[in-house]
Amino acid sequence: MAAAGARTGQFITPGDVPAGQPPVTVYPVDPGSRVVRDGSRLNQILLVRCAPDELDEETRARSADGVVAYSGVCTHAGCDVTLWQSETRRFRCPCHESEFDPRDSGRVVGGPAPRRLPRLAVKIVDGVIVAGGGFTGRPGFQPG
Repeated sequence: MAAAGARTGQFITPGDVPAGQPPVTVYPVDPGSRVVRDGSRLNQILLVRCAPDELDEETRARSADGVVAYSGVCTHAGCDVTLWQSETRRFRCPCHESEFDPRDSGRVVGGPAPRRLPRLAVKIVDGVIVAGGGFTGRPGFQPG
């Protein structure tokens, strides 16, 4: 996975995701071509590190060294999930205030979002965080 913003294209290590801090926004990298797949917002991934003993069983199974990964697009109206509630350590969507718990499989804990944030299993390979498969569901909102 490669960082966004000032670190675009740089691979992410567990040290780049400090425990208890706001999420790091990253994009997947094609392992063959090494092209960063940042052409769609639906590829945004939020990485955050939690204490492994705080993670529910499913979340712990998809984590690596406490690092968990979620889609960065809200399931309510497709806005980017850009806020971090440091007091509760939850993701928050700025559009309609949906909140998601990264320690509990991205569960909706407030707001109008109809479903959890899609989860992405991660693993550490050669010191770098990599995806361990695809998202658990379709990122973004799904029109009714």
